[in-house]
Amino acid sequence: MSIYIDEDTKVIVQGITGQHGSFHTKAMLDYGTKIVAGVTPGRGGEHINGVPVYDTMKAALSEHDADVSIVFVPSMFAKDAAFAALEYLDMVVVITECIPVHDSMKIKAFSELKGSRLIGPNTAGIISPGKCKVGIMPGMFFKEGEVGLVSRSGTLSYEIALALLEEGLGQSTLVGIGGDPVLGTSMSEVLREFEEDPETKAIVLIGEIGGEEEEKAAEVIKEMSKPVIGYIAGITAPEEKKMGHAGAIISRGKGTALSKINALKKAGATIAKFPYEIPRLVKNVI
Repeated sequence: MSIYIDEDTKVIVQGITGQHGSFHTKAMLDYGTKIVAGVTPGRGGEHINGVPVYDTMKAALSEHDADVSIVFVPSMFAKDAAFAALEYLDMVVVITECIPVHDSMKIKAFSELKGSRLIGPNTAGIISPGKCKVGIMPGMFFKEGEVGLVSRSGTLSYEIALALLEEGLGQSTLVGIGGDPVLGTSMSEVLREFEEDPETKAIVLIGEIGGEEEEKAAEVIKEMSKPVIGYIAGITAPEEKKMGHAGAIISRGKGTALSKINALKKAGATIAKFPYEIPRLVKNVI
């Protein structure tokens, strides 16, 4: 098994005709992802990498069944694109970064209203190795295995996946929850899914400064039976200075790396000081 996506997942790409949308559509197709349609207003009737393009989600879904949409639409239009997808689908992955916070709040509220899963915004997406990739991560860094990854950082997750791969350790699923202050799916929700997934034997949590995701995740880890290895980036970050992601900022003494590390340790997680330590720590518990 895997979580959220598998080899049968059918995908629609919103913003498929843009530079990023078309590039990553090809990469997802090459990986084996079943992309059934793309959506770009005013470009209906075209084909991108062999994928038919429609003007609207409604038009695309009148011709194709789909499970997930992945959004590459520019930030100023991302809310409307996400709303259009959430109206019809059970899961939407929003790759777009720099979405205004109020727009992200509205997208999250609408996803909750519709009972749909929102991944992101500002996420690398999801990959279940050997089955399906709905995201922008390099597929060659991943292989099927027993380690679940949940991460706020795309590039850190690639680095750690590669380190695991080089030590012969594969992954069940990587879920990038995103690096913005307002997120659809939390680390805690992903941890609960991994706890129930029989394919996942150990979990790597990749966090960073800012927000309370990791502290909330620690409360879930206390009740879990599966081992969790944590890594928190930003141990030397100064206060009130954003580090990379919009959500990676220590404000008024909250959201520090140390507070997150202490919470995870108290919950029973094993903490890596450096990414390269993670494969060894995983091997110790599986």
